[in-house]
Amino acid sequence: MDIARSLRAEARRANERRLLVLAGDPESTRERARAALDAADVPGAETTVVGPEPFLACEQHEQSRAEELLGRTRTAVVLDAHEELRPDALGRTVGAVDGGGLYVLLAPPLETWPEGRDGFDASLAVPPFEVEDVTGHFRRRFVETLRVHRGIAIVDADTGTVEQDGLTDPPPSRPVQSPTPPADAQFRPETYAQCLTDDQRDAVRAFESLRTASEALVVEADRGRGKSSAAGLAAGTLAVEGRDVLVTAPQYRSAGEVFTRAAHLLEVLGSNFARDRASNPQRLDVSGAGCVRYAPPEQAALLPDGPDVVIVDEAAALPVRRLEQFLDAPAVAFTTTVHGYEGAGRGFSVRFRDRLEESDHAVTDVSMTTPIRYGDADPVEVWAFRALLLDARPPVDQLIDGSTPETVEYRRLSAADLLADEHLLREVFGLLVLAHYRTEPSDLARLLDAPNLAVRALTHEGHVVAVALLAQEGGLSADTRAAMYEGGRVRGNMLPDVLSTQLRDEAAGIPVGQRVLRIATHAAVRSRGLGSQLLSEIRAEFADHVDWLGVGYGATPELVRFWADNGYQTVHLATSRNATSGEYSVVMLDPCSDDGASLAARHGTWFQDRIPAVLSDPLDDCDPDVVRTVLRATHGEPSLSLSEWEWRLVAGVPGGASVLDTNPKPFRELARRHLSAPADATALAPREERLLVKKVLQAQPWPTVAEELGFVSERECMRTLGGIVERLTRLYGDLWVQEELDRHQ
Repeated sequence: MDIARSLRAEARRANERRLLVLAGDPESTRERARAALDAADVPGAETTVVGPEPFLACEQHEQSRAEELLGRTRTAVVLDAHEELRPDALGRTVGAVDGGGLYVLLAPPLETWPEGRDGFDASLAVPPFEVEDVTGHFRRRFVETLRVHRGIAIVDADTGTVEQDGLTDPPPSRPVQSPTPPADAQFRPETYAQCLTDDQRDAVRAFESLRTASEALVVEADRGRGKSSAAGLAAGTLAVEGRDVLVTAPQYRSAGEVFTRAAHLLEVLGSNFARDRASNPQRLDVSGAGCVRYAPPEQAALLPDGPDVVIVDEAAALPVRRLEQFLDAPAVAFTTTVHGYEGAGRGFSVRFRDRLEESDHAVTDVSMTTPIRYGDADPVEVWAFRALLLDARPPVDQLIDGSTPETVEYRRLSAADLLADEHLLREVFGLLVLAHYRTEPSDLARLLDAPNLAVRALTHEGHVVAVALLAQEGGLSADTRAAMYEGGRVRGNMLPDVLSTQLRDEAAGIPVGQRVLRIATHAAVRSRGLGSQLLSEIRAEFADHVDWLGVGYGATPELVRFWADNGYQTVHLATSRNATSGEYSVVMLDPCSDDGASLAARHGTWFQDRIPAVLSDPLDDCDPDVVRTVLRATHGEPSLSLSEWEWRLVAGVPGGASVLDTNPKPFRELARRHLSAPADATALAPREERLLVKKVLQAQPWPTVAEELGFVSERECMRTLGGIVERLTRLYGDLWVQEELDRHQ
């Protein structure tokens, strides 16, 4: 109790946070946590327990629901890690603690914790591995960070022994001088008077751009920098000016600070406003002016009632495809947490930023670095960044600028290698984080502990320039394959799962493969062949030991071409969009043995058989360039077996004697044949191939096809398709078919 009281007093004096670790028996740690928070004078109303049991009289969530704390501020958060320690839950909750508050971690005895196996470890034990095969490297490193970082007290809850008191004797926090309002500000002075830092003032100033249509704003910051408050100040001001401001976030709680600050500003301005508590408590109506209202993302994306401005808070936690929908708003702002706290990886910065730059909006970027919730020397933030590698970065450009396939070294990096070299670990993980939209804090634990994963890298003068994360899949027992085939959930083994459950191939789990989970090349040395070099080295290493190499990812034309150029062939295109990337996922295989070749051949054939039907139904909105590249990446020559009547129908289209709608089937077969394995790859221009996809394979209406492909009229679009059919008929039809074609010219 004395330790907790002292920690809290020091934290309040310095406007920092402190971490209290209570290690030992579950009941002992929970009882001591109760006594510690009482001694530290932390009210239950300001406390949240994240764990399996509501042992305190306060808010409680399972670790799986840790996102409930996003965008919120608490005086104390207790993370109960006895049953499991989820790295994502740690990352999502630690940032919610306010300056002067405590983060309390309940854990087994630290000496034995890395050797035990918990619920999270069980999730890493994917078949055919068992939980005993999971290592304890992540928690071993985690415990080491607890023991070496400032501001962390460790207490043996069983004996009451204080291993370290966590006191740092910092100087008292100094009052922060209020920022000076911009001289030429368009928002009212009272708005800027509410800003607490220069960063926040600059962010609010950037929101002024949203007074004009076709503007977009991106505000990036770590947790606790006041970005949601800045959004709230701007929203309130815009509402006073008569604008309808629509706010959205993953949950309303995440956007709560926006409404709190907006309402406070309206009070300061003396505005007459009403908060609708009867039907929609998330709405502020300013009398005679505008409003600030909330809608959940799926509703807000439809832009209900035509808002003037949309503010998307915690944008990185939303799927990329959902974010794209907000680009239809007149003006839009995205606030997002960097360094992975939002737990949604890098979807915003890796995938969505390209879409934003291509939009019709003028984009303004603002970064906020000065903490508001706590002091800028806060030791808990420093520890969290180190423990989860939230600030990991690849090497600086200058160190790897001379990298070529001839200068790099192929390295097989074990978990022991990464643990022994913190700098190497930071470069590997930093490259994965910055290059991929799905990397999360839990991926660090997988990297270090999962028995089915392997890390391979290319290094230049000791620095990582390209890295791949591989997962062993397949080699499953008959019982596991049967359970998978019957719809049972089998962890890991994504490719056998898709091929077995969705495509009804129970034998797909027999061959053993290595799936490329992630591959990343340093941005400074891309387009030099390093990614292909890494895949080539991987194949050379594994080809004699596995049946296949595989990959599944959100398909873009560039990525499909990359994998096809490296020998991978299409076997499946998902019929629903990936929830995070917003793209249709493609599965590709590179067979390494006869069994692997048999697997790829039968699924390649089945893919060709079903693709015409799915393109005209669930995939009718798939990007035609994705369709073109996915089909071109199939191996083998698909059959083209048209009846005499079907050939006569096709041959009559160019001269106007017949029409496509009489029977689209032969036209689809002809299109599939050419797009998959063209007899002459130069026969059609890219736009003509897109026309084949959109009209023939996806059966889209003529007006839609003509508009989206830039034809001046539907008639021109129809004539172009007639010319395409003529060329393909001459390319693939027998002599009598070409004579039939000439008959109608």
